[in-house]
Amino acid sequence: MDESRSTDDRHSDMTPEVLAAFSDAWARHDLEALMSHVTDDCVYSASVGPEPGRTWSGKDAVREGFALMLAHDVGQERHEDEGPIILGTRGAGTWSFTGPGPDGVVVETRGCDIFQFRAGKIARKDAFRKVYEPETPA
Repeated sequence: MDESRSTDDRHSDMTPEVLAAFSDAWARHDLEALMSHVTDDCVYSASVGPEPGRTWSGKDAVREGFALMLAHDVGQERHEDEGPIILGTRGAGTWSFTGPGPDGVVVETRGCDIFQFRAGKIARKDAFRKVYEPETPA
């Protein structure tokens, strides 16, 4: 392998298959599989929390963040909306969740992840979401 490629800011060894495996692990709530796809110094910015969102840095902290988000979305069915986009060291993917909200009413949540890659792994995952709640009759 050409060592210059691994340090080039414009190139990543990320593939659609690896990113699909990460997404599949998320849908299965497989924390160990998720962690196998991130760098040791990974940063995860969740789509919910006080910042808005919440950010974890480093593999141990990111594990905690992933576990909290997986618990947040329990009972939700995850769908990939389209294949991911990978352009060098950056990428994006869209997704949706459908399932009951806290009051039992079915809610649709749509979102996207913005990624940074390094050496075929995820170095940063920044998530954004929109929640569509049913209208309440007047």
